[in-house]
Amino acid sequence: MTQTTATPPTVSTTPTPTIASPPQHLIDAVVAAALAEDAPWGDMTCQALIHPDLLATATVTAREPGILCGTAAIEAALRLTDARIRVDFPQADGTWFDTGDVLARISGPAAGILTAERTALNIAQRLSGIATLTRAYVDAAAGTRARITDTRKTTPGLRVLERWAVRCGGGSNHRSGLSDAVMVKDNHLALLAVDGPEALTEALLTVRSRVPHTVHVEVEVDRLDQLHPVLAAGVDTIMLDNFDLDDLAAGVRLIGGRALVEASGNVRLDTVAGIAATGVDIISVGALTHSVRSLDLGLDFDPDSGSGSAAGPEARSGRPDGHHDLS
Repeated sequence: MTQTTATPPTVSTTPTPTIASPPQHLIDAVVAAALAEDAPWGDMTCQALIHPDLLATATVTAREPGILCGTAAIEAALRLTDARIRVDFPQADGTWFDTGDVLARISGPAAGILTAERTALNIAQRLSGIATLTRAYVDAAAGTRARITDTRKTTPGLRVLERWAVRCGGGSNHRSGLSDAVMVKDNHLALLAVDGPEALTEALLTVRSRVPHTVHVEVEVDRLDQLHPVLAAGVDTIMLDNFDLDDLAAGVRLIGGRALVEASGNVRLDTVAGIAATGVDIISVGALTHSVRSLDLGLDFDPDSGSGSAAGPEARSGRPDGHHDLS
């Protein structure tokens, strides 16, 4: 089924340096859960219609341009469905592809390919969309010191994959979750009824005393007058949340290299360049994962798929030309 899609943002076609995928067992766990969700008792259509020994070849093709991410997830979906399926990837994660480019070549039992295709494509489409959008933000901030990072506003259960996609697009990752860094936000301080600069400094010094020296401590502020008591506590990163451009620049000057400066809030493609120009070190962008559009990738069987199968002609199904449209 041909779909009409929005025009993706214009991004550079320079490949991202080789990006390691997450550990395979983490990818397998996510993909296995997705496969179980889609076919908890098997693929009823294939069980009724497709002989299990019918062999076929297929390709995954780009129906619009973008940055590739998700090859290991595609491989996992196919392998976990039927270990006899083989897949080859002409392009690596982090590379640019054009409309019509072949992104994967697949061969093996047709039933397994059909069962795995939607899960494989769902993940690769979303991850490639994140990588492509990230690259657009990275390009917009080019020439400045600012790094584009993700946030914890990820799809539940998919964080390890979505953070991989951000890296494939040339971005960086923020903390993985609540367990690997201290991040003191306004709600934390509100619960402690912190009132006045001395109390704020004391609260943050208490935080520092209660965690190992290796733990990174970040504090969110929403006013310039909070900076001095936060700096007095010796924190590692200060997040300037929803600051306008003038206040961001003033904050960078006041901090003066004593902590990393992160900008957050109201970050869009049309605002990120101005934010980066203020001299901040980090720009965190929730939209990379919470507002992304999946790219359009399609899986199609080759016209002569099924020939040479041990199942014989009677096991064939689908359109006469062997083409399989996604639903």
